[in-house]
Formats: sequence, structure tokens, C-alpha cells
Amino acid sequence: MPEPTTEIWEQSAKGFEDVWQFPNCIGSIDGKHITIKCPNKTGSNHFCYLNKFSIVLMAIVGPDYRFICVDIGGYGKNSDGGIFDSSNMGQRFEAGLMNIPKDKPLPGQNESCSHVLIGDEAFALKPYLMRPFPYRQSRLNPRKENYNIRLCKARRVVENAFGILVQKWRIFFRPIATEVETTILIVKTACVLHNFLRAKQCDNQYCELQPPDQPSQQSAFTHMETDPKRATNLAFSTREKFVDFFNAQ
Repeated sequence: MPEPTTEIWEQSAKGFEDVWQFPNCIGSIDGKHITIKCPNKTGSNHFCYLNKFSIVLMAIVGPDYRFICVDIGGYGKNSDGGIFDSSNMGQRFEAGLMNIPKDKPLPGQNESCSHVLIGDEAFALKPYLMRPFPYRQSRLNPRKENYNIRLCKARRVVENAFGILVQKWRIFFRPIATEVETTILIVKTACVLHNFLRAKQCDNQYCELQPPDQPSQQSAFTHMETDPKRATNLAFSTREKFVDFFNAQ
């Protein structure tokens, strides 16, 4: 899995705009809990809200369901946002070291807008990471609701990628009993093989097993607020540019 270059991000952004109608999006991000047998002497570190022991596969996925970046091994007890912030890729995004393409206006707009990741409410709003408005806000505001629906449609790419991964590699259907370090290698290998098969397009039958890409607004955004950090003015301003764009169409 090569380190992302500006060209890789630009190709991903083009795919999200052409296929999922979300411009300036370079990837969809989410975490997946990989069930494991409880490691010795780890206490409750790996025990997650799903009432099982797990490590977290944190992934950024492109429009074709391929993994662009992964971080594997986060404690199951931690939130997706916290795992991303403390990961190597999260820190590099924060430091501006991920070769992100230069800002450019959204289609039909004049003001420049940054390229962004898209995630669910488990992530903090950042200039480079867009999340939905809380459901309690969006249901009373059609502009925010429209933005949430458009974001949800594109964001589900990462959830579908996890679904395809699990369907192909049945080891994920049961707790993995190896040492944590070995489990991390197993998951990493599965991600690389997943990308290889996706590039060859010889796993399309698994894509057809995924749920529709436009779930209802209410079912999509019922997550609890998990990150209390206050977003910056730049992050709010960037999200408003997307709100204006989606409501101008």
C-alpha cells in the first residue's frame, strides 16, 4: 500500500465527484472493530462498546472501495475520533504533511475550498475533515439536512469497503485468536489483498452484496457525540461552503 501522493488524492477526488457527486473529497474515513480473543494482561483496553474484545482498523477509502491509508491496532475502548487523532496518519494530516492537493473552488463557485475527508459524528470537525450536522439540528434545517444526506451517500463508501473485506476473508467472522501483533499483520495483509482484487475488479460479486448507498437520514446519524473539541472557525467556514454548494444545485 503506497504512501499517498498528491496524484493519488487527486484521482480519489475525481472519483468522488464523478461517482458520488461530492467534489473536493479525497477519501471517506471510518473505523472497524476487528474481533479478537482477549489478550493476556490487557485489562479492559480492548473491550469495546459492542461488548467484545477488539482492535480497530482505521481506514481512509477511495471512491472505488480501495484502501488509501490504514492504521491498525487501536484499542477497542477508544473512539474513532480519538484513534485517528493519535494515529500517525492523523498527526500528519494535522501537520499538513499528507500531500493534499491545493485548494480549489467547488464547481460553479468562486471561493477556494480545501480538499477534505468525510466521516461520521465520531470525528471532530476539522478544515480537512467534514462531518455531518447532529441530527437534532439538521431535521429542523433543510439546508443542513441536504448537506447531511449528500455526505452520507459518499461516506458510506468506507462502510461498504469494510463489508466487502469481511465477505472475502471469512477469518473476520469469528474472533481472531492470535497475538495482537500477528492479528495486525493479518488485517494489514487482508487490506493489501483487498486492494489487489479491487484493482483487478474480480470481486464485484461482493460489491453487489452491500446495502444501498442512500440510507435514510434518521438511521444514518444517530451516533452519540463522542468528541467534545470545539472546531475552528476555518472548519466551520469550510463546511458552510459545502452546505452552500449542495443547496445551490
